[in-house]
Amino acid sequence: MTLSVTQLLRERRRQGSIPGQRRDDARLVLLIEGGSSRGAYSSGMTIPIERQGLLPLFDAVYGSSAGALNAAWLLSGRAERTMHAWWDPVVMGSTINLRNALRRKPVVDTGFLVDTVYTKIMPLGFQEILDNPVEFHPMATDALTGQAVDLHEHLRDQAGVQAALRASTAMPILAGDPVRIDGRSYVDAGLSETVPVRTALTQGATHLVALRTRRTDEVATPPSFVERLVARRWFTRHAPGTLEPWLRGNLMRAEEERLLAEHPATLQIRPPLGSTRIGRTERRPHLLRAAVEAGHQAAAAELADCVDEPLPR
Repeated sequence: MTLSVTQLLRERRRQGSIPGQRRDDARLVLLIEGGSSRGAYSSGMTIPIERQGLLPLFDAVYGSSAGALNAAWLLSGRAERTMHAWWDPVVMGSTINLRNALRRKPVVDTGFLVDTVYTKIMPLGFQEILDNPVEFHPMATDALTGQAVDLHEHLRDQAGVQAALRASTAMPILAGDPVRIDGRSYVDAGLSETVPVRTALTQGATHLVALRTRRTDEVATPPSFVERLVARRWFTRHAPGTLEPWLRGNLMRAEEERLLAEHPATLQIRPPLGSTRIGRTERRPHLLRAAVEAGHQAAAAELADCVDEPLPR
């Protein structure tokens, strides 16, 4: 009989299991959904995983878009101490600025976030990510084919991690041009996999923990006529392979929901019903802080059964 996610976490915790020294043949992965500012929810969800020492029990972490950023902070061991970045007016004001559209600059400047904030203002532990035995799989979308791409093989040094994070968060139109890595152009992972469940299952995942940024009552809808009209030119010029996946995004998300719901060993953690609906470019501090806290509480409650025993000494 297949162990549930909770049972596997408890068993690995009891054994003091670490990557490379497992006594089981399971592959337990953490999936972190994207969603730009909605990532405040999954940021909060990573805190109990870090605080309770659960990360080493996972074999890999997969992140899409903002989920890749949250995965990086978790893997560097700095998720809790940097959670305030989500409501820091300087960080968010510099990263998301609607007035930049008038200056023909990125409205969502993830290049500044990754290359400046993460190196000078709030340093990310790039070497800790590279040294972590838990695998990091940041996702992106190939601009020419529209296919989901796992950028794990490109994480050879700090520059590789930075490029992968920029690519995973390269939102069409809002974030500027696609990001090039080894001769290929990439855009936001959310165009091909908002929750990287298909990639994880293809790579042998047996147990899934999914940190979600949408409530169960939030239904994905196709782009409006105006959105299609505005975006078509950009896609045709910069990322032709992603136009059709973008137009069918609601079908892709429905398929992800099906895969997660039907998999026999899945734990999904979502924002609670009634929590604030966060837009892609939300930057109001009180709303983002509330989202981080709601995510934290939701994950702490769901994972409580996994941490009722002390870690082995």
